[in-house]
Amino acid sequence: MADLLSRLGAADRWVLERLCSEGDAWVVGGWVRDSLSGLNPGEMDIATTLRPAQIAELFARTVPVGAAFGTVLVLPDDGVWQAGSDAQVGPSWEVTTLRSDGTYGDGRRPDEVEFGDDIVEDLARRDFTINAMAMDPRTGEVIDPFGGRDDLEAAIIRAVGDANERIGEDGLRIMRAFRFLDAGEDGARKLDGDLETAIRESLSMLEKVSSERKWAELARVMQGRMRAEVLARMADAGLLSAVLDETPIRIDGPFSGVPAVDLAILCRGDSRSGVDLAAHLKILLRLSNDETRTITFLHDLQNDDLVAENTVLRRYNAALSDQMKAETAAYFGPAGETYAEAAASIPPPRAGNRPLVGGEALMQATGLEAGPRLGRLKGWLHRRQIEDDLATAEEVLSLLESIDWQEGEPESWPALTWP
Repeated sequence: MADLLSRLGAADRWVLERLCSEGDAWVVGGWVRDSLSGLNPGEMDIATTLRPAQIAELFARTVPVGAAFGTVLVLPDDGVWQAGSDAQVGPSWEVTTLRSDGTYGDGRRPDEVEFGDDIVEDLARRDFTINAMAMDPRTGEVIDPFGGRDDLEAAIIRAVGDANERIGEDGLRIMRAFRFLDAGEDGARKLDGDLETAIRESLSMLEKVSSERKWAELARVMQGRMRAEVLARMADAGLLSAVLDETPIRIDGPFSGVPAVDLAILCRGDSRSGVDLAAHLKILLRLSNDETRTITFLHDLQNDDLVAENTVLRRYNAALSDQMKAETAAYFGPAGETYAEAAASIPPPRAGNRPLVGGEALMQATGLEAGPRLGRLKGWLHRRQIEDDLATAEEVLSLLESIDWQEGEPESWPALTWP
């Protein structure tokens, strides 16, 4: 018992003691689960008998993140946590009034919420047994009415009560069940038989879950240590096909742990262009603009794009941002890492990455007016400058002798890009 109490930080104790001075409070959910597993949980959720208004009165800084559902975000007072500490982001605590949920008419949220005073009743409405435990901060007692500790030791994900009812209340629990299969360094857990059956029979519940929530859960799976195995199990259960509707799936990896990259890896068997695939996935999952750009770029790459010639490696170094280089390496796995190492071994351009010949100089040298032809010619010269590691404007302008810049087709003059 004392082991869990010893895991409480000074700021955690400050919040819990203040709550317990006016009512009862318990640490619940993931903090208890991960602490019992020997992990270092990154966040803490607290359940209390106090109502939202009472919680807000106890602390100088609160945010009503879900007041209708009884949740208040508590932030530390000045002096409890200092910005100069090793942490990059200050702590916060989600404090929720004990609840007794009613029915879930839309399969996403309770039709009504009644506040309660019974911690066991509150735990009974939770999804899985390993998440339905609480710790009393005054005694260190772990309240575990549904056998969560035993399931943790047995590495089983089991629903609290009837599996069909739990899944029927919130379709997102289908995806959460698979996320919790990842036990990190301890390997992968397995689904209880009743829960697995309920999931397979209820995949249509995912239609009621918002795109953003589905992508958030899938992204968390992709960031897990056991992501390859969990994704394979999701595919076997039909879950990936349900989430990524009308999208061919490949689960042969290797997966990188970067969600947007791994989504591109999952979908690399799709015959659509990068633009079309990214547009499709953006609608399905409400991807951000950055994630959409990543999918567009990576999906159009092929293994034969990894040409390790110096001219191509120089373009790789000059044309891609550090993020794009990292994503490319992750997308191709070991071959991508080798390619990135080869590119890093190339000396930087003698003249830097900026073009030595600008538009004004090029107009003077050719007599061309500003327009598409001049722009394409300028881009081609920049590409050749990087490929051949030219050091002076004179060297760059001498390339005009090798191209029909007066009558040639500008669309055939490639700009500085990779591949």
